[in-house]
Amino acid sequence: MIAADRFDNLCTAQYHLGLPFFGFGGKGVVGSFTPSASSIERKWHIIDADGQVLGRIATRAARLLQGKHKPTWAPFLDSGDHVVIVNAKRVRLTGRKEDQKLYRYHSGYEGGLREERAKIVRAKNPVRLVEEAVQGMLPKTKLGKAMFRKLKVYPTADHPHIAQNPIKFEVA
Repeated sequence: MIAADRFDNLCTAQYHLGLPFFGFGGKGVVGSFTPSASSIERKWHIIDADGQVLGRIATRAARLLQGKHKPTWAPFLDSGDHVVIVNAKRVRLTGRKEDQKLYRYHSGYEGGLREERAKIVRAKNPVRLVEEAVQGMLPKTKLGKAMFRKLKVYPTADHPHIAQNPIKFEVA
């Protein structure tokens, strides 16, 4: 009779749902922390691109923008920080990318595809080199666009975000 009572306790709905059974009422079940938009704390980081390789800067910036460096990261939330990249015109490209890498854009008209080498893009708009590299490493969704809006890139060392007290982020 005692064995039958124990078997009846194991056959309760809680056990079959894969939940731990701690007596009647399910007391003792502990939930896990799920971050919400209101629980996110954003910081400001500054990255100096002077002499640094473009891909290394872009990967570090993308991780900071996504918030993957935080223990509360969730794939369905924009939990990332703000990132300021300075000295974008002094970023380094490895190999022969300066002459071989192509940047494409379209005018919107038929046959309007235009191509420019990285050397020309650096002369015209050096910020575009860094922005396109980081944007290519972010999700291609509304969430990714929200993350990209937190990226600020400047061609020189001057930036207007001193009041936010950005934390210097070293890229090795």
